[in-house]
Amino acid sequence: MAHTDPAARLQAEGLRAAAWGNGPGDRYAAHEHDYDKVIVAVAGSIVFGLPERGAYVTMAAGDRLELPAGTRHDALVGPAGVGCLEARLAAGSLSAVAYRPAGTW
Repeated sequence: MAHTDPAARLQAEGLRAAAWGNGPGDRYAAHEHDYDKVIVAVAGSIVFGLPERGAYVTMAAGDRLELPAGTRHDALVGPAGVGCLEARLAAGSLSAVAYRPAGTW
């Protein structure tokens, strides 16, 4: 892997990522977007729920989640809070939900 820094790796893929974060226990109610997005956790942890799939994805630093437009999801921030990078893409850029653990992308 040429880049170990998540921001540099996203940039190398041509993705422009913005940083965001939340405090411990913060929640996002189930919602969806009209764009595709790539989320990378850079600190702390967060659990994304995929209610229509009956699945959960627990993310820690270095993990990546790809959500195509229209994917219903919610989130619960872990006990240490979370910091993430998020890149938005045109709808249809991603073909499926994908979770990629740290060190695998």
